[in-house]
Amino acid sequence: MLILVTYDVNTQDKEGRKRLRKVAKQCMNYGVRVQNSVFECVVDAAQFRMLKKKLTDEILSEKDSLRFYNLGDRSKSKVEHIGAKPSVNVEDELIF
Repeated sequence: MLILVTYDVNTQDKEGRKRLRKVAKQCMNYGVRVQNSVFECVVDAAQFRMLKKKLTDEILSEKDSLRFYNLGDRSKSKVEHIGAKPSVNVEDELIF
């Protein structure tokens, strides 16, 4: 299933900037960055639970926020890209 992960981490202090890096790193382990604080992740149910737990453990809920959008298994018909950044099919093999 395709999960869209978005986050907003308060970076007004050193600890916040550290949390931001940790959240981004965890998201990179599961998906592809499509905007600064937005990742597309193709995961199964167990991987999604793990990702959600890892991200929830990293943030401070009083200062930061996470949003998860479950686009399901038929995501190609639900995602439309317009603009400068090239669109990536997150279901293809990614080689960097």
